[in-house]
Amino acid sequence: MRIGFFGDIMGKSGRVGLERHLGDLQRRLAFDLVIVNAENAAGGFGITEKVAVSLFDAGADVLTLGNHAWDQAEALTYIEREPRLLRPANYPPEAHAPGKGANLFHTRDGRSVLVMNVMGRLFMDALDCPFAAVERELSACPLGQAADAVVIDFHGEATSEKYAMGHFCDGRASAVIGTHTHVPTADAQILNGGTAYITDAGMCGDYDSVIGIEKEEPVRRFTTRIRGERPSVADGEATVCGLYVMTDDATGLATRCEPIRIGGRLPEHVPAPDAAVAPAN
Repeated sequence: MRIGFFGDIMGKSGRVGLERHLGDLQRRLAFDLVIVNAENAAGGFGITEKVAVSLFDAGADVLTLGNHAWDQAEALTYIEREPRLLRPANYPPEAHAPGKGANLFHTRDGRSVLVMNVMGRLFMDALDCPFAAVERELSACPLGQAADAVVIDFHGEATSEKYAMGHFCDGRASAVIGTHTHVPTADAQILNGGTAYITDAGMCGDYDSVIGIEKEEPVRRFTTRIRGERPSVADGEATVCGLYVMTDDATGLATRCEPIRIGGRLPEHVPAPDAAVAPAN
């Protein structure tokens, strides 16, 4: 199975970048499933139905969220109607959070993929234990039995917590992919047990910025310690960042794990297509 995961969509620039490049990437890499973290897709803060529909139309199969899940009030009701939109699975039960944190999806040829969204606790909003939430979902839908592949979007701040989650899931998930920090890390790898891992897939947005925000206001805040105008999302050409994961159909474990970077300012890296799906001349 070939899975494409794309990191945090940052505002209009990120949406336009994904819409521009995803069709070509699909032709080159023949994704069976495309997962996109969209928690910053609506003006940098949250998700709306209109924005979600535009991402689905562009080729996303599943959208995940994070700490900005409810910044747009309509997300609270839209997520109840849209099973392809996932919020963090580790909200406490007493929160009665709408929607789901994990769901089983099917590729066009009928294979099943469990996609899960969880949020870290270090330097983040305090939710329930993400490890307990992941354990619960993996036990309910084990890899190789109830699911042909399992992909976990771990939305977190701390590198240590993300690595711990990768090792916690090693051999039980196809991929553990970090989001939230908006910078692609250079540690894409397959762990010893066969789980693909990257600390952060990076954002889809303008990298001539401070993690997707126009530079001037964040720099002013850091240098003066005084809040000023509401930060604006940078609107230059986006670099589309993500991860390409190939899994073994027999085990669901990863056989290939490579970063994707295309467009904008960062050096381009697009995985070479597998020989079995090389595009026709």
